[in-house]
Amino acid sequence: MLRHWLYALSEPVVAAIDLMALVLIAVATAYTFFVGIWMVITGRSATGHERRVLWLTYARWLVAGLTFQLAADIIESSIAPSWEAIGQLGAIAVIRTFLNYFLERDVAEIRQRDNASPRPTGPP
Repeated sequence: MLRHWLYALSEPVVAAIDLMALVLIAVATAYTFFVGIWMVITGRSATGHERRVLWLTYARWLVAGLTFQLAADIIESSIAPSWEAIGQLGAIAVIRTFLNYFLERDVAEIRQRDNASPRPTGPP
């Protein structure tokens, strides 16, 4: 009886979290794409600083989306009916965790590089 309720409650929660991750990643990707195109058209990407800021913003959204997806995988694996399904979800979780790790590392490196490089203050 309790297991039935667990299945009934977790399925829509997992679907909702996956939908949140999908929307988050899709909106961030579309935003980054159009802003990147606009930067190329207007020539604002010449210095590289604005490109790095755009990349950092996009990477943060991707990390957030991956975190949501990992949360959905954790919930889903708690109700997985077979060892095969648990193994598949575990592999997906490991892949997403590695992606998250490398994205976080790239963000930290770019942030460190930005903090170390002098920024132009404008005309004197």
